[in-house]
Amino acid sequence: MLQRTLAKPISVTGVGLHSGERVALTLHPAAENSGISFRRTDLSGEQGEIIKLNPYLINDTRLSSTIVTENGVRVGTIEHIMSALSAYGVDNALIELNAPEIPIMDGSSLPFIYLLQDAGIVDQGAQKRFLRILKEVEIKEAGKWVKFTPYEGFKVTLTIEFDHPVFNSSAPTFEIDFAGQSYVDEIARARTFGFMQEVEMMRAHNLGLGGNLNNAIVIDDTDVLNPEGLRYPDEFVRHKILDAIGDLYIVGHPIIGAFEGYKSGHAINNALLRAVLADETAYEWVEFPNDDDLPNAFHELPSAA
Repeated sequence: MLQRTLAKPISVTGVGLHSGERVALTLHPAAENSGISFRRTDLSGEQGEIIKLNPYLINDTRLSSTIVTENGVRVGTIEHIMSALSAYGVDNALIELNAPEIPIMDGSSLPFIYLLQDAGIVDQGAQKRFLRILKEVEIKEAGKWVKFTPYEGFKVTLTIEFDHPVFNSSAPTFEIDFAGQSYVDEIARARTFGFMQEVEMMRAHNLGLGGNLNNAIVIDDTDVLNPEGLRYPDEFVRHKILDAIGDLYIVGHPIIGAFEGYKSGHAINNALLRAVLADETAYEWVEFPNDDDLPNAFHELPSAA
């Protein structure tokens, strides 16, 4: 299977969920083997240089996955766009933005899916590299856990737990196996969510400044405040899967394995990636020159243009 990039650049504007700043974002095609990179066009000198993404750059996980470089350059809330890039199997792209945070759009990854569809996806000359999980790797902390196990495909299972009436009427667990299930149909529309009582705390820490009912599900003491309600009956856990897929794709390659989590979040997802990479017996890099040898999960990737 060959690497993929965008057929052409494409741009969009929006607002940062936490910063509240207006953001102009452009996705560019990139050369094979260059990976996913970011560049802050509002900065100059060393701070304005291209940042090639890797799990060790995620140094702020308060409510999102945020790149913080040694030079102090921040690129926040990357998980939704990374989730969309994973769904389309994009290996190489340059993402430029003129603010410290990716725009939140409608709180899901669907607007980024539309961007990728508009840009088109093309195959490149080099073989796609996959990270195959060879043994169980687990991280446990403070009542949460996440783990990888070997699996000839890509499957994600998550369970959430909140002591709130809205969550009591919603299924707490969701599983998606990409051999036969569609990211666009099952996951992409699920929006981020938050509680009214958290808003003041978040804003005191300069977080959530751009959040509103158009880009997040907002929950009060008893109910969902969004007039249109939920997009899926279990939208909350599906959004956590959307986040996890984006967090895992920060490794820069599709993963052959099963991911499972209980009350997972950005910090523990990133810790799991780092734990895998730190153990050379836990993974291997593989390529599939013959597409017939691909695990079925990756036959379902949306077609390249």
